[in-house]
Amino acid sequence: MNVQRLSPIQTGILLFLGGAILFALQGRFHLFNFSLFSPPPKPVPFRMPVPVAFVEQKTVPVYKTYVGTTEAIKNVTLQAMVTGYLRDQLVPDGSDVRKGTVIYKIDSRYYKASVDQARAQKERDAANLEYANVNQHRNALMVTHGDVSKDAYDLATSTMHQARSSVLSDKANEELAKINLGYTRIVAPFAGRLSHSQAFKGSLIASGTTLNTLVQLDPIYATFNPPEPDLPLISANQKKGSLPAVITLADNPDSRYRGRLTFLDNTVDRTTGTITARVTISNPDRTLLPGQFVRVHLHIGDHPGALLVPQVAIGSSQVGKYLYVIGKGNIAEMRFVSLGSTFGNMTEVTKGVNLGEAVIVGNQQKIGPGMPVLPIYPKKTSTRS
Repeated sequence: MNVQRLSPIQTGILLFLGGAILFALQGRFHLFNFSLFSPPPKPVPFRMPVPVAFVEQKTVPVYKTYVGTTEAIKNVTLQAMVTGYLRDQLVPDGSDVRKGTVIYKIDSRYYKASVDQARAQKERDAANLEYANVNQHRNALMVTHGDVSKDAYDLATSTMHQARSSVLSDKANEELAKINLGYTRIVAPFAGRLSHSQAFKGSLIASGTTLNTLVQLDPIYATFNPPEPDLPLISANQKKGSLPAVITLADNPDSRYRGRLTFLDNTVDRTTGTITARVTISNPDRTLLPGQFVRVHLHIGDHPGALLVPQVAIGSSQVGKYLYVIGKGNIAEMRFVSLGSTFGNMTEVTKGVNLGEAVIVGNQQKIGPGMPVLPIYPKKTSTRS
């Protein structure tokens, strides 16, 4: 059997192809061997994204909070001063009225007639006085010449004085009749709000009959009772000027009114150990009414260098108040804290955090102590890690 020999070129080509196939098979073997025997890569741990805020340091006001009740500065009963039929009620019940507004009218015809009668009597007596003056002057001239007796002169003089007194009396009667006529119009002595009417149109009312009540609403008082230990602090700051106060409704803390301390009593109640104080509140919208329970936040000074965090960062447990701080390596670190006063949406932390630390303000329910997190810093603050 004849075997055909390969040429050197064919032999070289076969060797090259065999080497290439061997190299390729060796690479696949290494890949297969790596996938079977090398450990899998470690998974990247999940980090919960959490918004954060930095601990701030500011000078904040210090308040003492007391429970109080609102009181009207002025509260009057509108009463009739004259007798007559109630002609009209010009202002509806519960209305806000200005000072001098006519609220009720009583039938005034009788009192107008009384004014006219008094005026006529005054004019008649004024005419008598005029004649008495002339007669007295004539008798004074005649008595010097003996034309009339001294007794006739004295009588003319007496008549003149009586006529003058009558005119004065008539003026007083006319003024009294005008006053009674004015009482037929019941007006508001100050700006305030009416209650409900206790007399109705067409009723015959007598002098002293109660028609309505009127209370002043702007400004209004808030009366409260600080304990005796607070008195030195309040008095010391009051010497620097009237103390400002913020007033909130007991059932609505978001409602805010401004006022100032205007009264501090001079006696401590021995039974309660408190003193009566009063704040005058501006109430232009008349939303505060007498008799409401309020909280009086009295500003008694300022606290420099207070550390503040958002209220939403604070959590509560059986152990106490806590918050989460971004620790080293972006690990959530639980800190138990002591809290001070609240200022808007910020809370003072007296113990547990340091200035500039980042506290977590969201997703606290989804994290725990030592858990890795992805902090989301405020936009206007450079990112920290």
